[in-house]
Amino acid sequence: VQLVESGGGLVQPGGSLRLSCAASGFTFSSYGMSWYRQAPGKERELVAHITSAGGSTTYADSVKGRFTMSRDYAKNTVYLQMNSLKPEDTAVYYCYTPRFNFWGQGTQVTVSS
Repeated sequence: VQLVESGGGLVQPGGSLRLSCAASGFTFSSYGMSWYRQAPGKERELVAHITSAGGSTTYADSVKGRFTMSRDYAKNTVYLQMNSLKPEDTAVYYCYTPRFNFWGQGTQVTVSS
């Protein structure tokens, strides 16, 4: 199993970023996928989850209405579109596959003026 995140960076408050997570080593279409984040000094928290069929997504209350998770079966990739970013969204964002309990290496998102 391999998960490779990309797309993090520095953005001003109110800006947008799209994170990507390329998956390999398992049958991507068969399993749900998740995004987590961990801010300095805080526990890792679930941000969003998408089912294997992509028909259902769930979000943390703190990101509802601002973040959208999606998946591309042709590219074996999940995405996290993040809009209206706030300084409190600053964290390392991780891709995770619950079925295999496997984490990506993480990508840093910093929201600051």
